Amino acid sequence: MDPAAALTRLGELTTTDSRELDRVCEEVAAALHQAGAEPLFTLAGADFATDPYLICADRYWRLRFLELPTIRTALACAAWLRTHLAAGHRAEVEQRWALGYAFVTKDSVESRRELDEAATDFAGSADLSFFAAVYHAGKLRANFCFDELEDFLSASLLAQAAGRHREDPVFLALRCFAAYGSRRIATAHAAELLERAWSHPRRSRQVVDLCLNALAAAKPFPGDGTLLRERAEEAVELWPRDHIFHFRLATGRSMCGAHEAALDSVDQALALLPATGTRGSHKLLQEQYLVLRNEIRSALTRAAAEAHTARRWEAQEAANRELTRKLETSTMSTVTVLTLFGTVISFVLTSVPLAYAGTLPLTSRLALLAAQAAALLLFAALTITATHLLHRRRTRPTTGER
Repeated sequence: MDPAAALTRLGELTTTDSRELDRVCEEVAAALHQAGAEPLFTLAGADFATDPYLICADRYWRLRFLELPTIRTALACAAWLRTHLAAGHRAEVEQRWALGYAFVTKDSVESRRELDEAATDFAGSADLSFFAAVYHAGKLRANFCFDELEDFLSASLLAQAAGRHREDPVFLALRCFAAYGSRRIATAHAAELLERAWSHPRRSRQVVDLCLNALAAAKPFPGDGTLLRERAEEAVELWPRDHIFHFRLATGRSMCGAHEAALDSVDQALALLPATGTRGSHKLLQEQYLVLRNEIRSALTRAAAEAHTARRWEAQEAANRELTRKLETSTMSTVTVLTLFGTVISFVLTSVPLAYAGTLPLTSRLALLAAQAAALLLFAALTITATHLLHRRRTRPTTGER
């Protein structure tokens, strides 16, 4: 198919069926690629859902990258965008294409020598170098090569050739991803980069995605789950139909232990995941979401089992305390009874000889018996009181710090 015929076929499209639109755009893109002809049409905007020209161009360059996933292909793509897309929509399309094509070609990472050679050839254009640098950085990000990504963004010739674009929010977000994942970079530095990218006036949807991905992939640090949850909540509020942001929110909530809310979020992500299109990587994303969903369900099961075990332990401890209390009460009652019984026996054994023997008058013997009974009762009372006081002191609950 020649470029003119491709333009005609796309212009005749009137369907609103997304599957039919994808099918026709895919066929036109494949025909252009097979003929070795780049699209000649001009893109009017950044509508990836309904614009047949943008969808076709997207499919075409995806085929080019899959065929030759190199920096030179990225430079050619950036050059095509510079002449076929209005500047007002260029940043959004460039970021989406560079990071998207990097993801689908992440299994092919070029060497530093290859990168330096390509950078030398295009060193005069900061715009082209920026697109190519984001493309290669996106591969390293997709492969979770944190230290390699940091080295590339800070020291490579290609990144240096991007010039003023090194302060763009997508560049800052990529550096944030590298810093959060690296074991050699302080978390405080990563947090500074996150804040700069997140608060940038030209922050895009892709920048937000990179920041959330950085927090989700970060090495553990205090408050990591809370920070991810809060930033993901902001993203979901701004892009309520974005399945990836709901997935990030589910991750953050799960890290915070809010498993019920996390399950709601991952279910929402699965419901919003589009089932059409080749760039969406539907199957891969669905598998990731289902893995998280299973982890959340397992966490809910563990939490329920732990709560049940905790309730059983609490009930057992309460029963043990009640049994201990009853035993102690019974013991004290036994001590009291035995003391009184011993007192009575002592009084009987000592009073009989005193009552029926000797020559003392009856009144004197009665007085002695009364004194003896009083002494024994006093001894019994002191014994019982001392025993109760010692018991209360031993069983008195401990108080907290003053």
